[in-house]
Amino acid sequence: MDFTFSEEQQAAAEAAKGVFAPVAPDAVPSPALTPGAVAETYDRELWARLAGADLLSLLLDERHGGAGLDAVALCLVLRESARVLARVPLLESSAAAAAVQAYGTPETASALLPGAARGETVLTVAAHGRTGHDPAEQAVTARRDGGTWVLDGVQTAVPWAHDADVTLVPAHTGTGRTVLALVPRGHEGVVLAEQFSTSGERLGELRLESARLAAGEVIDAEGAWEWLRDLLATGTCALALGLGERVLRMTADYAGEREQFGHPIATFQAVAVQAADRYIDLRAMEATLWQAAWRIASGAPGALPVTGDVAVAKIWAAEGVRRVVQTAQHLHGGFGADVDYPLHRYHAWAKYLELSLGPAAAHEETLGDLLAAHPPA
Repeated sequence: MDFTFSEEQQAAAEAAKGVFAPVAPDAVPSPALTPGAVAETYDRELWARLAGADLLSLLLDERHGGAGLDAVALCLVLRESARVLARVPLLESSAAAAAVQAYGTPETASALLPGAARGETVLTVAAHGRTGHDPAEQAVTARRDGGTWVLDGVQTAVPWAHDADVTLVPAHTGTGRTVLALVPRGHEGVVLAEQFSTSGERLGELRLESARLAAGEVIDAEGAWEWLRDLLATGTCALALGLGERVLRMTADYAGEREQFGHPIATFQAVAVQAADRYIDLRAMEATLWQAAWRIASGAPGALPVTGDVAVAKIWAAEGVRRVVQTAQHLHGGFGADVDYPLHRYHAWAKYLELSLGPAAAHEETLGDLLAAHPPA
């Protein structure tokens, strides 16, 4: 088996490093210092640089102005973005565009994707349901009314909802199927309320009140939402990995310089053991991430459906990123709470990622159900 990345995937990662190199994490708006939202919008200058480097179109085909790469390449770029706390809707817009390409009509793809590839059209996804704990597809209903669809329901904590041109909203029909509605910003029957994440970013509560969409604005292909949900979850695991790796590096550098009793604290066994445990967490997060991303990218069969690999990655990412930042705060001591030092920003972002992924216990239950339904031969 070959676990190395392809030349194209490595090139995408190197391009991302170049784009993100000027981003200073200690200059990222701090939720501890800013009441309400840390900023009105995302980092548009950085977004333009990503577009210029063709990093917004990784998953799109050449006919839409893309590079034709896969989920592994996207996760490599997301990993780099999280290391510097990049404030851009890279995951949401890339994943939504890929879903439109894979499951939407040619007319819908032609209308949306070239602009998305250039960074001119921003997409996002309502993936957290009504409360953040229930399935997103159960929060909104979709019913046919002649040649249109009518949507009712509420989606909470929609990232970049106030900036996105189109929000992909999963909704369930009366027949038990799930469709993906492409809801334009400011559409009639749509109310958007302001919410805030633990990182201080603006989120949106999306309320649909008999919102009518044309047939071409709804993707009703089988499996579209499930595929998009798995890609979003895997991308979030990549963000957690990149953030965790950066935090552990910060902790190692600090422990190597901070002295007590005339010795660097990194030489103390208790400190070294905690850091080693977190390193193990990160390597497990990495292995399970690439397994899930590879399954999505390749479509290869496995003992379990791809959702099983995604569930394993989510278990490690949700638990691992929390443990990494907690240990980092502990080993930094009071210095970790200094608002002039970026660690508290990483902690706030890590909490948002953990909440976005959901509790590990829920994913363990999902994995158990899959194992019961697909017993080993």
